[in-house]
Amino acid sequence: MHNLNKNAAFSRIMLLSSMVIFGTIGLLVRYVPLASGELALYRAVMAVLMISAYLLITRRRLDLSGIKKALPYLCLSGAAIGFNWIFLFEAYKHTSVSVATVSYYFAPIIVTVISPLLFKEKMTAKGWLCFAISTAGILLITLTGDLTAGSNHLVGIGFGLSAACLYAVVILLNKRMGELDGIERTLIQFLVATVVMLPYVALTGGFNLTSLHFPELSALLVLGIVHTGIAYCLYFSSLPSLSGRDVAILSYLDPLVAVLCSAFILKEGLTLPQIVGAALVLGFTLIGEVEFPKARKRESKSEKREKERTP
Repeated sequence: MHNLNKNAAFSRIMLLSSMVIFGTIGLLVRYVPLASGELALYRAVMAVLMISAYLLITRRRLDLSGIKKALPYLCLSGAAIGFNWIFLFEAYKHTSVSVATVSYYFAPIIVTVISPLLFKEKMTAKGWLCFAISTAGILLITLTGDLTAGSNHLVGIGFGLSAACLYAVVILLNKRMGELDGIERTLIQFLVATVVMLPYVALTGGFNLTSLHFPELSALLVLGIVHTGIAYCLYFSSLPSLSGRDVAILSYLDPLVAVLCSAFILKEGLTLPQIVGAALVLGFTLIGEVEFPKARKRESKSEKREKERTP
């Protein structure tokens, strides 16, 4: 029992570390003067190299049969991840990091609404309530921002919500992949994202890596190595020892860190209605994801009564 608790505590530290790292991505994206597509491409390439090195060091063998079985979903979700990053990076460039991040975290609500249609899952009253209040929060953030002529606020939110839609697609496709290990799945998805984004970057802005100065190049390396490779390895290494509820709750450190970085480092202020809107989106998205202990207890009792009725 002591070892289990120790493993869980260490896993929480790894998960929290990955969330803090993810929460500071917006700072680096703002600092590196590259087009979003090119930035996303380099991030994917460095992440593939880092995760491959991690698998080699830990001597983990790829589940080739599982990968082959899930390959169509891996290819679709990999392409979605590539353009998801592009849209998110564009959101960072057009509006504040906090507003872009909160818009992006609308993804779980999208999944909640679409899942009943795709997987015949029942939409609960709690699900509809979370959807309605989170949508109201997005409207608060949108309508109380800078809407004057020439403002990019709405454009940024549009990119953030587009990124959220693509992230929702990735979540839904991942549900179709069975028991394929998370880090193996991510490696193949990043490989596909690299293949998809190469021609996209070549046909749009081209490759401008040589135009970067040393500090900007250093920031790009940190984005790829630390904020993608290391962060994903920490994230997936933490999951086996944690419950889904723990992961859902601790994952909300990511947007919290992003909002704090936006406010205190980038000096991007939020109006009071936008703060309320952000709290509604993040709070009710979290409520929608978490299964509370009391609810589980009631469910287990009802299941017990149902079993007692069974002859």
